[in-house]
Amino acid sequence: MTGPYLCGTMPQKNKHIPVITLPAGIGEGIIIARSSVDGSPNFKEVERSHRDGGHSFILQEKGATRIEIDFQEYKIQAPAIMYMHPNQVHRVIGFKKATISSWIITNENLHPELLQLLEDLTPVVPLSLNKETQTLLSTTASLCIQLSERKQEKLYHQILKESCNTLVALVASQYLAKSKPTQNHSRFEVITKAFRSLLEHNFITIKSPMDYAKQLNISTPYLNECVKNTTGFSVSYHIQQRIVLEAKRLLHHSDRSVKEIAGDLGYEDHSYFVRLFAKIAGITPLAFRTKNHD
Repeated sequence: MTGPYLCGTMPQKNKHIPVITLPAGIGEGIIIARSSVDGSPNFKEVERSHRDGGHSFILQEKGATRIEIDFQEYKIQAPAIMYMHPNQVHRVIGFKKATISSWIITNENLHPELLQLLEDLTPVVPLSLNKETQTLLSTTASLCIQLSERKQEKLYHQILKESCNTLVALVASQYLAKSKPTQNHSRFEVITKAFRSLLEHNFITIKSPMDYAKQLNISTPYLNECVKNTTGFSVSYHIQQRIVLEAKRLLHHSDRSVKEIAGDLGYEDHSYFVRLFAKIAGITPLAFRTKNHD
């Protein structure tokens, strides 16, 4: 197999979740390729759970790819597209007569408005494409691949960056087209979106619904009303779920102790953290680690 996943480097699993980083000198934070593969990836770095050092995309042009993302297995069946945020932990399980175009692009190479769009979309599931859209994305990916090979161009990086931003914008557009249109409670949805963005960036340091409400300049009851109306769940539920997801990632994909993980997630009292995890996950942290051990 060739492609972005073969071009990165990843440290051995130790105290942290492994990250495949883009090596220096390859597109300066952008890498794109087309691959045809059947069966196992035969590449231990992508078969083992990891994060990517940028925003990752898989355009499934033929066949299927099986991938696990944050403890959920997905089958990407052509024609389809899949986007993964750098925070998401994943591993490739296998391919079935697959042809894929895949690319990784770092934050600094994305236009700010596109970066914000991707943050708002996360997390997503594989998205089926109609034939016309699949052809458009494949053609655009082919152009980006051709441009990535023209390193003699004086404006090489600028050309590659702009072409790949166009490709990312096309993908984001497909996801946005599939999202539910705003009809009723538009104010509720705007506030819920703002809360989720705050939560993603502050869940380690801010645990209180009241503190999120203060940051949004609204009352705690109103924030709860907005979030519950939009999602069906309370602010506290979302805070706890985000903390437990990160805890699961660290328990499964790193060798950090439960006490260290509790500290990483902002809990000085690790026994409180254990009780919270057990309440939300229905299993203790150590039992979860044993059950899901690599």
